[in-house]
Amino acid sequence: MNFSIFIIAHNESHNIADAIASAKFADEIIVVDNGSDDGTGKIALQAGAAVIRSEENLGFVEAKQLALEKCTNQWIFWLDADERITPELSTEIEQTISSPKNFVAFKMPRKSYFLKKWIRHCGWYPDYVVRLFIRESAKFSKSLVHEKLIIDGEIGKLSSPILHYTDPTLEHYLNKFNRYTTLAAQQMYSEGKKVCLGKSVFNPPATFIRMYFLKLGFLDGMHGFLLCSLSAMYVLVKYAKLFFLKYDKERKCPEKTS
Repeated sequence: MNFSIFIIAHNESHNIADAIASAKFADEIIVVDNGSDDGTGKIALQAGAAVIRSEENLGFVEAKQLALEKCTNQWIFWLDADERITPELSTEIEQTISSPKNFVAFKMPRKSYFLKKWIRHCGWYPDYVVRLFIRESAKFSKSLVHEKLIIDGEIGKLSSPILHYTDPTLEHYLNKFNRYTTLAAQQMYSEGKKVCLGKSVFNPPATFIRMYFLKLGFLDGMHGFLLCSLSAMYVLVKYAKLFFLKYDKERKCPEKTS
C-alpha cells in the first residue's frame, strides 16, 4: 500500500537532508518550505522531495494543512524536520499499513536528544505521538503552538521510536523558548484565558516537581535538572506574557508621559 510523508520546514537547512533521507522508504515525500531564507527548499529538492514553497511563514497549522492537501496517498506520516525515522520504525510502518486492522491512526514513542544527551525520563520518554494516519480520519487542532492531530477512530500503537533531535544548544532552546511562549500566550488570550496569580505561583514549581521527582528526571543527571527547571520557567513565562498581553490590549487609556 502506498503512503506519503510530509515535512514542514522553516530555516531547516541543517536538518532537512537527514530528515528526507530517513523518509526515503515512502512513496512520496512532500516538503513545505515555510518562508525559509536559508536554502532549505533547494536542499530538499536536491534530496529528492517534492517542495511546496511559501514566501511567508504560514504558521504551524496552516503549513501542515497545506502539506496534507498536497499528499496523494491515503496513509500519511507527519515528520518534523528535526526528527528521524529509524530503519526499525520504517519496517514497522510498512508492515502496519499493509494490515491496519480497524485502526485509522497509530502513535509511537518519541525519544529526544536534548543538549547532546538522550533524555530517558522527565516525562519525555516514552513520549507517544500520533504521526501515522488515514487522511480522511484526521485533522489538525487550531493551536498556535504544540498543535496535534485530532483522530476520528481507533488509534493503534507502534513499538519502534521516532528520534527527535531537539535543541542541540542552549541558545537554540532559548530562542525557541521565546517564540513558543509568545505563541502559547497568544493562544491563551484568544481562548479568553484569565491571568491567575495562583496558577502563576504554583504551576511552575508543580511542573518541576512532577518532571524531576514523579517522572524521575533526576535520573537524567544535570540534563534532567536543566530540562525540568527550564520547563517550569516556560510555564511562568507564558503566564507573564499573557498578563502583559492582556494588560496592553485591555487598558482603557495609555499612560501619559510628562
